[in-house]
Amino acid sequence: MNNIPVDTDNFRVDIDEIGIAHVVFGPAGGMPVTDARGHGALATIWRRLDEDANVRAVLVRSEGKAFCAGGAMDMVVEMLDSEGARQRVMREARDIVAGMLACGKPIVSAIHGAAVGAGLAVALLADISVAARNAKLIDGHTKLGVAAGDHAALIWPLLCGMAKAKYYLLLCDAVSGEEAERIGLVSRVVDAETLQQDALQIAQRLAAGSATAIAGTKRALNGWLHAAWPAFEASLAAEMIGFGEADAREGLAAIREKRAPRFGSAA
Repeated sequence: MNNIPVDTDNFRVDIDEIGIAHVVFGPAGGMPVTDARGHGALATIWRRLDEDANVRAVLVRSEGKAFCAGGAMDMVVEMLDSEGARQRVMREARDIVAGMLACGKPIVSAIHGAAVGAGLAVALLADISVAARNAKLIDGHTKLGVAAGDHAALIWPLLCGMAKAKYYLLLCDAVSGEEAERIGLVSRVVDAETLQQDALQIAQRLAAGSATAIAGTKRALNGWLHAAWPAFEASLAAEMIGFGEADAREGLAAIREKRAPRFGSAA
């Protein structure tokens, strides 16, 4: 495999002999998270993959205990304390979503264990998402005390409908792999033992297909997501405003102390 250098140890990118770019979260056997450098790298990798003539399809997977357990605590603290950090993360979050939508190469995700935060955004923004039955998809924004802003308002209502989107995003309940397939949040659910092979086979089929036909179909279908872009921008702005308010500090304290948050009065 050929390697594409990335400025992070949160994930690596390898291109195999048939042109599948493997975006692999790690560390192997550990719990993958997204720190500040990793978040920045996720914001730029999609354009690089799109422009690489050797890449015909992308497979996002993990060799850790889970797909991705969300943002590192240091990154959350930085956002609480710094307006500059919030502005930077806002730009990067927009670039992650826009980059995945604009990438002409088909993207497949193989989701096992927990998928949270930016990892969840990448998992669900993939063109074809394959989840293990033991997967746990969790959008925990409101539990932290901020709006669900990094992808959910854009894509969840189109995938699973407004009623289910509001239920899971407002309550932060975990969605199992089986339930995610049942409500349309992911493309397929498979046994954990066959997840990686099943997702790879889908990526191989896409890599062998007509690049122009697949890119054109993806671009046309993503028109529905571009139509919903104002909702995404509103949610992202609300999230970043929330990181500057008291509820986010209380939410982080509750997570650290493993207790229920005691939020202030309703807005």
